[in-house]
Amino acid sequence: MSSSKFEKIVKIMLWVLMIVSTGITVWGYVAGFNDASVDTLLYWAYVLIVVGIVAAILFGIAISAINNPKNLIKMGIELVAVVVVVGAVYFLSSGAPAVGYVGKEVSQMTLKLTDTVLNLTYILCAVTVLAIIGGGVYNAIRNK
Repeated sequence: MSSSKFEKIVKIMLWVLMIVSTGITVWGYVAGFNDASVDTLLYWAYVLIVVGIVAAILFGIAISAINNPKNLIKMGIELVAVVVVVGAVYFLSSGAPAVGYVGKEVSQMTLKLTDTVLNLTYILCAVTVLAIIGGGVYNAIRNK
């Protein structure tokens, strides 16, 4: 497939996603953000997140395979490392209910996934701060 055809397909897909998103958002405003419209907005957000993740992975693999096939091995190792870290965080997450919560009972699976996402967020924030500090120190030493 030529580059111009690929760009045209991507542009059309982006326009379709934007039109559907705008339509759902307008419907939510008109409906007064009742339960059905909020649920639809949330499910659409989930769809967009999944589409984004899948597109990033597939396009990354495709571009890597075209430009430098040896990078596929490195990408595979990185993907396995991410799966291992997420799996370890999932199994280490407690899934305990929130202290003092008096609302509707939440399922154990939801609690476990929420704990996993929170713990991953904490870990990624810590890694980001360390990378910023480490990069500054590295640049200071290198530029001496």
